[in-house]
Parts: sequence; C-alpha cells; structure tokens
Amino acid sequence: MKSIKIVIAATLAASTFIASSMAMAAEEKEKEKKSPWTSTAELGYVVTSGNSETSTINAKIDATHEKESWRHNVHAESFASSTTDKTTNIETRSAERYQLSGKSDYKFNETDYAFALLNYDKDRFSGYQYQASVSLGYGRRLLNEKDMTFDAEVGPGMRTIKVDGAQDSESEGLLRLAIKYVWKVSDNSTFTEDLSSDFASDLTVTKSITALTANINSSLAMKLSLTTKNNSVVPAGSKKTDTETAVTLVYSFQ
Repeated sequence: MKSIKIVIAATLAASTFIASSMAMAAEEKEKEKKSPWTSTAELGYVVTSGNSETSTINAKIDATHEKESWRHNVHAESFASSTTDKTTNIETRSAERYQLSGKSDYKFNETDYAFALLNYDKDRFSGYQYQASVSLGYGRRLLNEKDMTFDAEVGPGMRTIKVDGAQDSESEGLLRLAIKYVWKVSDNSTFTEDLSSDFASDLTVTKSITALTANINSSLAMKLSLTTKNNSVVPAGSKKTDTETAVTLVYSFQ
C-alpha cells in the first residue's frame, strides 16, 4: 500500500510539473507572436566647415500596423539644409521641406487589395506653398517570391495646390499610378524602388525613391538612397526636378 501511495504521489507531481511546463511554454509562445506593429526611424546629419559652415539634416519615421485584412501606414519626413557665412555670421537656408502621408490597404486576398492614400507636401523652395492629395484605388502583388516582391497600384484622386503668392488654392482630378519593388539581395541587404506618378491636366508629379539597406544588427541598418521628384509645371524661378542623395542610419522597432 505504501508503495502505491508513493507511485500516486510521484505521478501527481510529474503531472503537475508537465502541466506547469506546458502553461509556461504556451505563455512564452504567446509572447513570441509577431507584433502587428513595425516601425522605423531614420536619421542623417552632415556638417561641413571652412569659409562657411553647412549643416544638413534628414529625418524620417514610418509606422505600420498590419493584421489579416488591414494594413495601415503613417509616414513623416523632414529635410533641411542651411549655410552660415563665417565672416558675417549670416545663416542662409537653402532647402526646407516636409511630408506627411497616411495609407490604408484592405486586402481581399494574398495578392489583391484596395487602398486609400492621403498625402501632404510642403517645400519652401518649390514655388508652391503646399501640395495635398487624396486617392483611392486598386493594388495587386504581381510578383511574390521568397526574396522578391513587385506591387502595382492604380486609382483616381484629387489634388489641391497653392502657388507662392497666390490668394486662392487650386484643385483638380488626377490619376495615380505607383509601383513598389523589393529585392532581398542577401540575408543582410535589401534593394527597394518606389515609383509613383500623379497625372493631371495642369500638373503631373512623379517621385522615385531608390534605396539599398544593409543591416548592421537586428535593429540597426545603414541606408543609401536616391530620391528624385519632378513637377511638370513650376512657377517662374523654380526648377522642375529635385534630387536628394542620402546616407542614413535606420532604427527598426516594434
């Protein structure tokens, strides 16, 4: 009888231990579930000195929330460059621009989705006080390989612009075409191309962002990018095309 009691006690103890271990494992598995949030913060800063001192700062932040059917993204960026004359100590601002955008995708399946996009641009030296647009449309993943994806979007929209010195703003309809190409070159490097055009009768805006990102560790990366933006029509004294070449640090977090 005593031996039976010992066996029963040992069995109960083992059962309790196994149940406790399974509960802990389940809890750890729950914690390891991927967060629906992915975010990146990007920063570049350059200072040159001599007869004049030039400083340039480039900052961006992206936040994406994605679940089964919905994907939401918020993007904000700023760029500023100024030169200070060492003799007169006068600072001259040569570039200053800001962008804020929000995008929501509703996924019908793994390849097809509908999107809504809001975008606001303010470039002090573009000849426009601001450019704001909203567009709706259809997107499709045309290529979905392990190391490569290619998405395309098309849809109508509206744009409102205000020219420097103008009393009123102007609005017009547009057609948006956009592609996004992602190539995972290796385990630690990724090449991306984002190209979009908002076509309208008075003003067509085309923007290209080409980038190569190399991971330093799991959360920090170095990024080399070339951004080109073209306005088909600009006020007198402004250039149609702006380009920006940048080397930045990117911090990823959830």
